[in-house]
Amino acid sequence: MATVAVIDEVNAANVRRHVETIVTEIPHRAAGSANGKRMAEYSCAAMKEAGVADTRVHELPAIVSFPEHADFAVRSPAQISIQANTLGHSTLTMPEGITGDLVYVGSGAFADYEGKDVRGKIILTELSYSPARHEKQRIAALMGAIGCVMMNWGHPENEAVPFGSVKPVWGNPTPENYDTEMATLPCIGISRAAGLKLKDMCAEGPVRVWLKTHVENGWRPVQITVGEIALDESPEPGDFVLVGGHQDSWPGEAATDNAAGNACMIELARVFNQHRGELRRGLVFGFWTAHETGTMAGSSWFADRNWDKLRDHAVTYFQIDQPACVGTTRWATASNAELKSFHERIEKQLLGGREYYWKRAAKSGDSSFFGLGIPMFHGQGAFTEQELKDTALATLGWWHHSIENKLDKLDWDWMQVHLQVYAAYLWELCTAPVLPFAYRPVADQILARLDELAAAGEPVGLASVAAKAKEFAAATDRLDALAESWRAKFAAGDGDEDAARALNGAFKKLSHMLVTLQSSAKGTYGQDTYGYTPQTTMIPCLYDIPQLGKLPDGEERWMLETKLVRDRNRVADTIADALAVIGDAERTLV
Repeated sequence: MATVAVIDEVNAANVRRHVETIVTEIPHRAAGSANGKRMAEYSCAAMKEAGVADTRVHELPAIVSFPEHADFAVRSPAQISIQANTLGHSTLTMPEGITGDLVYVGSGAFADYEGKDVRGKIILTELSYSPARHEKQRIAALMGAIGCVMMNWGHPENEAVPFGSVKPVWGNPTPENYDTEMATLPCIGISRAAGLKLKDMCAEGPVRVWLKTHVENGWRPVQITVGEIALDESPEPGDFVLVGGHQDSWPGEAATDNAAGNACMIELARVFNQHRGELRRGLVFGFWTAHETGTMAGSSWFADRNWDKLRDHAVTYFQIDQPACVGTTRWATASNAELKSFHERIEKQLLGGREYYWKRAAKSGDSSFFGLGIPMFHGQGAFTEQELKDTALATLGWWHHSIENKLDKLDWDWMQVHLQVYAAYLWELCTAPVLPFAYRPVADQILARLDELAAAGEPVGLASVAAKAKEFAAATDRLDALAESWRAKFAAGDGDEDAARALNGAFKKLSHMLVTLQSSAKGTYGQDTYGYTPQTTMIPCLYDIPQLGKLPDGEERWMLETKLVRDRNRVADTIADALAVIGDAERTLV
């Protein structure tokens, strides 16, 4: 079988060759820099060498950041100088810097501020992704803080000083969000060892600190690389799977983040191009930029400028970022729920008994396509729960976003397994007559969330939405069964292309509606800020419903209720439209 062929043909040695070249010849691949452009050109040349002739570099303007070191010191109860980095898109302090009392606020989420007054103070927070740096900064500003100090993750003795960005705006800002969503505070990163000492000092009594940032923020020309394996003939002309990963990086080698991901993309392109005559759907490979210092400016630009093509023909987005980190022993996949059964079947087959687990895809990495409603997923090695507990949730390794991210942080035997799993994912998505989607899991997530909100949602009429969602769940059972029956017919050699096109067309329409509902507060034509707290929940536009019951009658409650009624209507319309799509498919195929 060809699926066995592509699994056997991918080779981690080729990935290693590319990674070694990238990290030695093109370190610090910052968006808007000479090396950022060189990396885009390298990706283009490598893709063409792999046989993907239709590959080109696109230049675009983006607001990016060039942070440098930061000056940081404890003023009392002792005089201590601490090594620090300015975080990307931090505001620039005045030449004299800023001074303030230091307050430890845990992970920096809203709940961590309960009982703490940080107005006019500088906060000390963990660097975990709960929430992300960008959201920590946004929340700190809302709480009245004047600056942020973020301590690295890792073991308590970790001396690595982190890089990172704090720009909440997803992609380039607009006239509407420039003044409301760009970073407004000076922010710095320090090592975990230094941060824990400061945390202990805060527990003992008042701590006063001084900091000064050094950063240049501004518009620069940046480059993305896009290669396409288009098909001469197909039962579904123009349809494709989008594969993406960022090619910009922080100072140093940045071997795992994301030289390894880019090299995997090149190797997958090489193998799949050799089998293009066997594919039903093509492949588009996007090497994004301004991920690190522009908060997804490259991938969001691609989404905006290729809207019609993506809307009509993209069936899935597969993201590759930081595969095969050394020390990871299990497998983690994040996906929109309609993809879960598909990728878990492959993981069970190919991971050799390793533990694998799933979580709902959140808006992180270059997930710029939720507004379009393209279902996405990404999978890679993961640390054990105990390792995460011991390293302050260092999901991407203690070296992540630091000068210590070197070639020795990659496991090449594990990389071969990653490539094989990736090849199997893409083969099925590119060749299955009926796309391997299932919508009952989506319905279950919607039902569960509406049930959680049932009591608090009574004032906005959520009960009738829940009733309609139950109808939708029953309809997804019928649709999934219908799709499975046609998969069996194709497997037996008795398929019908008209039926496959009808089902796949219905799947695309459903995802356009449901992915956006599941994953975006702003909806189809906006981009939520990075790490936005409502994104932690299913149907983020309903996040504030529990707040209603805590508010007395008055202006604040009435304004919130007005907003939430409109969001309730959005959910109701989406479910009704999804029911109509399933009904149309049933009338066509039953």
